[in-house]
Amino acid sequence: MDGFRERRRATAWLQQGRTGEDSTSGPAIERATTHGVFAALGDAGTQALHAGKVHRFVAGVDQRVRPLSAQELTALGDPMATLLFRQGKFPMTVQDLLSELPQSTTPGSQAVYLISEAGQIPPAAAPDLPRDMRFAIARAATSRDVDLLVSTGANGDPATTFLQVAAWDEAAGVFNYYMRIDPVWIWAGNSWSSLTTGSRGNGCFDSHINGSVVMKELKLPWINWQSQAATIQLAPDDTLRDNPLYKHVIGAQNLELTVRSLISRWTAARLAAVTQGGTLRHPEQLMRHLFTSTAVNLASTATQSSTITPADGDLALPTGFWLNSDALLDDLQLPVSASLPLAPATHYIASLTKFDFRLEEKTNGFSQPGDTFFAFVVPEAACEDNDVVQQMVQQGIITAKFAACALMVDFTNPVFSPDRAQLMTYVPTTATETAGLQDKIVQAIVEAAASLPPSSPESRFAADWALADSAWPNAFANRIDDYLGRVSKLISMSSGFDDYVRLAESRRREFKVMRLNEFELTLPTTNIPEHAPRLRMNDDGTVVPRP
Repeated sequence: MDGFRERRRATAWLQQGRTGEDSTSGPAIERATTHGVFAALGDAGTQALHAGKVHRFVAGVDQRVRPLSAQELTALGDPMATLLFRQGKFPMTVQDLLSELPQSTTPGSQAVYLISEAGQIPPAAAPDLPRDMRFAIARAATSRDVDLLVSTGANGDPATTFLQVAAWDEAAGVFNYYMRIDPVWIWAGNSWSSLTTGSRGNGCFDSHINGSVVMKELKLPWINWQSQAATIQLAPDDTLRDNPLYKHVIGAQNLELTVRSLISRWTAARLAAVTQGGTLRHPEQLMRHLFTSTAVNLASTATQSSTITPADGDLALPTGFWLNSDALLDDLQLPVSASLPLAPATHYIASLTKFDFRLEEKTNGFSQPGDTFFAFVVPEAACEDNDVVQQMVQQGIITAKFAACALMVDFTNPVFSPDRAQLMTYVPTTATETAGLQDKIVQAIVEAAASLPPSSPESRFAADWALADSAWPNAFANRIDDYLGRVSKLISMSSGFDDYVRLAESRRREFKVMRLNEFELTLPTTNIPEHAPRLRMNDDGTVVPRP
């Protein structure tokens, strides 16, 4: 299966492997370990794939690839199934896929985007560096709303590069995930598969961890995407210039709006389904969005690192580095009045040398001194986590106070917080009445806090919960104001800024072990030792090793 050889080098939905197979039961599947455990499709098994049929393989659940039955295909209600597969159409390239769909006269029914982690490295400076350019195509195939999100390689042969589709099924309220493996299309599962034991964290659900579409670089300046903030560089003779899709590329600022809408669409459908009947079968699956980092987004300054000079004055680091501002300030609307900390440009410039910042692609021996194109890339709280929390508050599953009390536990560490994650201990893992879920969690935490020290996550939550309903918004805002004020003083000193560089690198390294981390050039490399302890931010703005 030659078309299977060229694919995304890291988080591919399927990994190539070798297994035995027989001619009657279809290609055998084994597990391969590359960025986690993936199912692998053996070369010999491709002979058993039936052209003209949609096949099924849900990694972590299925042991063999098999054709979907007619009944299973009929149950799929997304545009790929209804407009193509059921009509006997099985396009093998992105161009054929788009042309086989009904052509809309509605302006904006299709939008093309381009991303490359190497896109801001001048081609002449690194002619042998793989550019790893990918198209993302948003298509409204059956209505005015986007219901297809296509991802495919922009370089190379369209018939052999990877081709993946997330397709919205309005009737079922899920995304169906498909992957083309010549000569067939594979159904890799749907949004519910991301939450199911076995398939969760496997195959496409290593990155679509919560069942929704993913755009890691979601906010301004849309790191690595072509956008109003940056243009991806091409060599003068790059054949991509002649690609019809490239000629229609628009800025990723538009894709941000689409992705946010699609995330909210799945969240709404999911909550409607799991709360139907008044009982939550798996309350822990919702509460982990509040207490843990199921995913992250990547944020940065809006300033190009190479343009920063000592004369530039102060640099605004990403707000999400300091706290989960999207949830606490935008969604819960805490009345915070403090200004965000500003870092002296001189400290940032000095840190590039002190910590030996560089971009590296070790596979190809590429190394370039300096930071990423946009300065100071760090993980921040994921939109998909915050969206679940916001909609749970809006629907009355939890109150704004409960969400705020949870988020204010270790609020200075908006991602990868062991303290906040510890509160998952008190979330029921069996069927629970929706109306009584919050009270049950609160009671369990408060009872545990009675025998724990005041510094424990349980005691901090309990103390905040005891605040009057009229008092907690201002109390939390004052705490954040005090914290940001202390950070502003510390960051003005070179030693304080260096501590924040170390903290940023600590969080980057936690991101690097996630399967969302696909490409080496996404983040910078530093001289901070690999074995350096993980760090945390205190409420007073100081940085210390985790206990």
